[in-house]
Amino acid sequence: MATDQWKLADGEYVPDPDRDTAVIIDSFFEHVAVTLREHSLPEELIVAMRARHEELEIADADLIVDEPARYNLRMTLALVAAYEFLLPRLGREEAVTVVGAAFNEPLSDMLRESTRAMLDTAPDPFEAMVALSKSREEYAFGRGFTFGRAADDDRRYLLDVHRCFYHDVLVANSATELTPVMCAFDKGWIDAIDPDKHGFRFERATTIGLGGTHCPFHFRRTGADKVD
Repeated sequence: MATDQWKLADGEYVPDPDRDTAVIIDSFFEHVAVTLREHSLPEELIVAMRARHEELEIADADLIVDEPARYNLRMTLALVAAYEFLLPRLGREEAVTVVGAAFNEPLSDMLRESTRAMLDTAPDPFEAMVALSKSREEYAFGRGFTFGRAADDDRRYLLDVHRCFYHDVLVANSATELTPVMCAFDKGWIDAIDPDKHGFRFERATTIGLGGTHCPFHFRRTGADKVD
């Protein structure tokens, strides 16, 4: 059963990039280790992946623009490190699938259930979700991302991401095919939103990773006029 280790449900969540990144990376490599056994690949590869991860962090240190970027770089490069070893052994399509499953599956249930619990208990679910988004924009994403806000009022929070640090790191490492894998991580909290129950809806028609010019994160109260 998923547990609310980030304390979203009781409203005590405070973004902690060091803690949150460590949880994601450890669960990622644990999932990859299981996959190695399933594909009859040497289990020692996980040690090599971890070592390559550290090498990449050193090599790409110049990409760090602030403290959140330090952790976002670490997380993104974990995927790159595993992918480098899986690609020649499994082929591109299967390697991307394996990396995607390892990154998204371990925490998706917990993220969905925690977010749903937060929204279910919040006096104003829309307000709670917007507050969480703004907190993460500042503390978890930082200057590696460029945000634009077409609307920010009591009815709508229309956030557009014009620059994605994750994508920039993957471009620098010739692994842009992994960007959609990172986009998919959001599905955990997106699936927690019930417009009828929580009084707002979320729309993200595309992402930079899927070929869009930007990533729209649009929150609207149910019945709010649609303004793009």
